[in-house]
Amino acid sequence: MNSVVQVSAPSNLTHGVWPAQLQLQFAKTERGTRLWRKTQLGPLYVQRPFYPEGRELAHVYLLHPPGGLVSGDKLEVQLQLAEQAQVLCTTPGAGRVYRARADKRVQQQHNKLVLGVGASLEWLPQETILYDGAEANLSTSVHVDTGARFIGWELTALGLPAANALWQRGTLRQRFELWQHKKLLLREQLVLADDSMALLHASIGWRSMSVAGVFVCGPCSAEELQQLPWDALRALAPADKSALLSCTRVSSLLVLRYLGPSAQQARQLFMQAWQLIRPLLLQRPACPPAIWST
Repeated sequence: MNSVVQVSAPSNLTHGVWPAQLQLQFAKTERGTRLWRKTQLGPLYVQRPFYPEGRELAHVYLLHPPGGLVSGDKLEVQLQLAEQAQVLCTTPGAGRVYRARADKRVQQQHNKLVLGVGASLEWLPQETILYDGAEANLSTSVHVDTGARFIGWELTALGLPAANALWQRGTLRQRFELWQHKKLLLREQLVLADDSMALLHASIGWRSMSVAGVFVCGPCSAEELQQLPWDALRALAPADKSALLSCTRVSSLLVLRYLGPSAQQARQLFMQAWQLIRPLLLQRPACPPAIWST
């Protein structure tokens, strides 16, 4: 029987700090993939899973009502998929890391995604926006077992250029890792701080762009890597070179990287890549989550 455990927020909250934790365990049952156990603390939760593609694959929306992180906030998300479970996880809107207070207490979000034998997880959150003066520490760690498949992206937007609110100071420490059987297959790491702001404009850095993203798929067999639509994926790059899109192989993984001026453009490009890749790796046509249309 599936269960929900809700833990009350601690009583010693100060300065609006509101820690939040969410642990979700999914299992494959006779009725398909079910949310077997949910443990939550603070303002971070999911509603019931949705099944637009049938009972074998659960669509789950991560909800954080405050809408962003203030000084001292810490979000912890853990998804654990048992053998053969299939899950697509996304968010209803962009995450935000607001300007830190004068004490510069760090704003944190840490995601741990664990895939059992033959499980599949599509991790498709909308972008994280860093406001000028944010002090962010963001990490995602993926652990896959034999035959498991991960398809996921992460997008980071510095400031709000359309509102002339640029990101000019603060700190960003960001890390993405993917492990298989305790072997590290990929590590993406970025550190931006007051003493390294030159990277925002350097040709080996952000090239005065405001949005960066990484899209990771795998692990894949050698045969699957050959069958992937490499030419079609590389053709997604904007012809006017308004943004950069690379498509590379790293070990047994397909890795796309975006650098450009627009989170909307990045999402569209990654969605197109997802539509090309999903039928090959998961044997399913693309089925965009309904919440993306609201």
